[in-house]
Order: sequence, then C-alpha cells, then structure tokens
Amino acid sequence: MLILVLNNSQYGTIRQHQEQTYPGRVSGTALGNPDFAAYARAFGAHGETVTVTEEFGPALDRALACGRAALIELKVTDGRLAPASPWRALRKETAGV
Repeated sequence: MLILVLNNSQYGTIRQHQEQTYPGRVSGTALGNPDFAAYARAFGAHGETVTVTEEFGPALDRALACGRAALIELKVTDGRLAPASPWRALRKETAGV
C-alpha cells in the first residue's frame, strides 16, 4: 500500500473561497501539521518527505521497493491551494488584473 499526502499546510478549499470573496483577508486556514513521514515510520511503515519535484522519483522507487506500507509526504510550498490553483492567481482573477 502506498499513501501520498499532499501537504500545503492549510485548509485549501476554505482559503480558496476566502481569496475569491475577500482577497488578502484570510483567517484561520493555516495549519501546523505533524511530520507525516515520521508518523508513518513510528508505525513500522516506510515514510519519506519530498520538498522538490526531483526528489519524487527516487522516493517513489524506494517506497515501492520497501515491501511494506509506505507514505510519501509531498510538501507544497508555492502557495498552491489545489494542483491548478495558486492563491496569488485567485487574487489577480478577483481583482481583474
């Protein structure tokens, strides 16, 4: 079993609605998450954290070859709320820029 955790450290959908309705005035959407990879390792699974795209391929290979449950945490740090929705773009759309 392989689990991928896409971690943008926020409630993305709620933040998206806040950005669309009240650009620049967000509240209560930032999260302080646990270390998901360490949590997986604590339960005997393989756990890794990926912070740049180039790390993903090797991490995936290791996870698939480990012979047990595996988790890869994908840390997204570029303001993405969803794969195609960076919050800065939403502000521009709302402002008509």
